Amino acid sequence: MAMKSAAASAVRAFTSSAPSSVLARGLHASSDTKKIVAVTYTANEYASMNPNFVGCVENALGMREWLESNGHQYIVTSDKEGPDCELEKHIPDLHVLITTPFHPAYVTAERIKKAKNLKLLLTAGVGSDHIDLKAAADAGLTVAEVTGSNVVSVAEDELMRILILVRNFLPGHHQVINGDWNVAAVSHRAYDLEGKTVGTVGAGRIGRLLLQRLKPFNCNLLYHDRIKMDPELENQTGAKFEEDLDEMLSKCDIIVINTPLTEKTKGMFDKERIAKLKKGVLIVNNARGAIMDTQAVADACSSGHIAGYSGDVWYPQPAPKDHPWRYMPNQAMTPHVSGTTIDAQLRYAAGVKDMLDRYFKGEDFPQQNYIVKDGELASQYR
Repeated sequence: MAMKSAAASAVRAFTSSAPSSVLARGLHASSDTKKIVAVTYTANEYASMNPNFVGCVENALGMREWLESNGHQYIVTSDKEGPDCELEKHIPDLHVLITTPFHPAYVTAERIKKAKNLKLLLTAGVGSDHIDLKAAADAGLTVAEVTGSNVVSVAEDELMRILILVRNFLPGHHQVINGDWNVAAVSHRAYDLEGKTVGTVGAGRIGRLLLQRLKPFNCNLLYHDRIKMDPELENQTGAKFEEDLDEMLSKCDIIVINTPLTEKTKGMFDKERIAKLKKGVLIVNNARGAIMDTQAVADACSSGHIAGYSGDVWYPQPAPKDHPWRYMPNQAMTPHVSGTTIDAQLRYAAGVKDMLDRYFKGEDFPQQNYIVKDGELASQYR
């Protein structure tokens, strides 16, 4: 009960933080019925196990009763791939499309062209790179996400993954499941986190939270970002700014990826860059799978140049069964789960509902939520 109460309090705080003003001309909603389509993951038997599990198809972001009682049509599906999928049937006449990074519906230029009534693209969560943002801007669409809704969730998950890799946790866990007992097989490559050099590529909301959480471990903390943190925050985290990315990477025992996926960052960790890293480096990536060269990572894990790789992001998603990261050694991969804890779901569902309510009323969104507005991309995607 205490956990449920705390989550509810967080939602109230999250949705009351920003003032509203008049929306840009292109996003005014008339009083007519709107067709709203949401694409997220199916929960099946898990849907009824927690009343706060709102992020799945069955529980529809907790908005079905509200939307339908106000006369709107609301379709929620997980079927998003191929010409005959459920999403494709609704593209021509939907007004609002809600997607999520955890089960991304890839909103391509072709889909945007077909969506003659589409005005608004909302991301339930953080990260809108599954949308062709240039095509959305060119079409005059508004794209927004629930900024900050799951940053704590992801930062906590990153810290967990760092410890799992550093302590060589998974082989010991697998021994227990398999009925084995071999201390040496784990301890020959288990280390303390204290004293290690940890660098984050990107020090936005998630990167800063991770640095704050790492400080008590007495690591040597580095960060690379296009914007230097203010001195007070640098002092608070003890992190040192590194202007040259490759110079920072060469110093790191552990690298954490915290940068958005853009044209500039796509494939930035290729074979050549990975070869320059310390032999035995550990990498955590909860940002986006396409930032890494898939085969280069698999090859480096196989050779031991990367001693451990962990994350929850893949390309594409869901990952196909033959994705090489499923089978490479020294990995601690999961499905895309870090930002969809129950607490995060409640926050991003509340944020989506708040923006829909503002849309219906002709009001502006919290400024930090905009990814595309009036034909302009947010700075982090330029």
